[in-house]
Amino acid sequence: MENKNKIALVTGGSRGLGKDMALRLAEKGLDVVITYNSKAEDAQNVVVQIEGLGGKAAALQLNTGDLKSFVTFTDSLIGVLANTFNADHIDYLINNAGVGGYSPIADVTEELFDELLNIHFKGVYFLTQRLLPLMNDGGGIVNVSSGLTRVTVPASSAYASMKSAVETFTKYLAKELGGRRIRANIVAPGAIMTDFGGGHLRGDEQLQNFISSVTALGRPGVAEDIGGVVAFLCTEDARWVNGQRIEVSGGMAL
Repeated sequence: MENKNKIALVTGGSRGLGKDMALRLAEKGLDVVITYNSKAEDAQNVVVQIEGLGGKAAALQLNTGDLKSFVTFTDSLIGVLANTFNADHIDYLINNAGVGGYSPIADVTEELFDELLNIHFKGVYFLTQRLLPLMNDGGGIVNVSSGLTRVTVPASSAYASMKSAVETFTKYLAKELGGRRIRANIVAPGAIMTDFGGGHLRGDEQLQNFISSVTALGRPGVAEDIGGVVAFLCTEDARWVNGQRIEVSGGMAL
C-alpha cells in the first residue's frame, strides 16, 4: 500500500467530520493520530475502529483555542509517535477542530469573536507553525474551511471571517512550503448535518428544507460526504493539487 506507515494528524477527530476523515484516511492505509477536546471516550472508540481496519491509531487531548497548551501537546505527540508508531514525524496535518458560533453582527460580543478567532484562525496558524518541524517533506496540510466564505448566511459573519483568513493562510503555506514539497489545500464543506454548533442544522427542519432548495443535489450534507475528499488529498493521487479550495457542498447556491 502506497500510504503504509504514513501518519496523519486530525484535530477534532472524535466525532462528526473529523471522525469520518480519520476513518477514511485509515481505509487508505494511513496511520492516524486524532485529537479531542473533551470527548475522550468517543476518541477512544475511533481509535478502536481504526485498529479494526488494520491501522495504528492514537488519541490526544487538545483545545485548539488554548495556544499556551501547544508546547505540552507537541511533547505528548512526540512521545506518542515514538511509542505507538515507532516514528518521529507526521506526513499530513488536517486542521479540522472547530466550534460553531451564530450571531447577527449587531449582537456579536468580543468574547464570541475572540473564541472563534482563537480556535479557527490563531489556533490553526500557530499549531501548524509548531508542527512544521515534525512534518516530513513531501507531505501535506488540509485546512477545513466552510461554504460560508463563498455563500453568505446571516449570523455567520465572525465565523466565516475566520475561515476566510484560514483560506488566505493556506495559499501562503502552499507557496512557502513548496520547497519542501508539502502541499496545502482547503476543503470547504457546505451545510452538514452533524452535532456541530449544537446540532444547528440537524435540529432545524425549516433550515434543512432551505438548504435542500439551494443545493443542486437536493439535500443537506452528512459527515460521510466529506472525509473521502480529505483522504484523497492525503494520497499520491492528489500530488499535483496545491493551494486549492475544494468546496464539498453538493453544488450549493450555484
